[in-house]
Amino acid sequence: MATVDFQYINRSTETLFDIATDVISLLRSAHETVSVAESLTGGGVMETLTSVPGASAAFRGGVVSYATPLKHLLLNVSADLIAREGVIHADVAAQMAEGARRATAFDGSPATWGIGTTGVAGPDSQDGKPVGTVFIGIASPEGSRAWGPFRFPGPRERVREATIIEALSKLRDALIARSGGDQTTA
Repeated sequence: MATVDFQYINRSTETLFDIATDVISLLRSAHETVSVAESLTGGGVMETLTSVPGASAAFRGGVVSYATPLKHLLLNVSADLIAREGVIHADVAAQMAEGARRATAFDGSPATWGIGTTGVAGPDSQDGKPVGTVFIGIASPEGSRAWGPFRFPGPRERVREATIIEALSKLRDALIARSGGDQTTA
């Protein structure tokens, strides 16, 4: 009888709902809020956040700026940047996150945090960027930052899901870092 060597591969069983629950819990415990500006995810980040019970205490709202002109018109993304680089760019993601904070301001107060997602879900490339190229921006009162380019493989649905997971994970990491490090949630 032949022996078979199995290699253990460490995989996370964490779900998208788990990540969103952590984000809402961290925001609520810090008395902070979040708003979202989405392009390729088409409202998926907002849908995921609002699936968590109690999300209304931390989630302000957002903008789906699927059409390129809306990024400038609704979120104040630099028209020069869009003309020069296209919308699939790190600075666009960061400016979208900043725009999300401003777009949901009321009583003179923007949301504490903003998320911006921009990329190519497919089936065709855009602005010379291949399908699966994604940038994610996170904004806070201290400024904004972008990550990417990510290269998420797979069909359109998988690229969008991977973007939502990564965006919420980046916000969770920022919330934990801001609170002083390791923090167990939910």
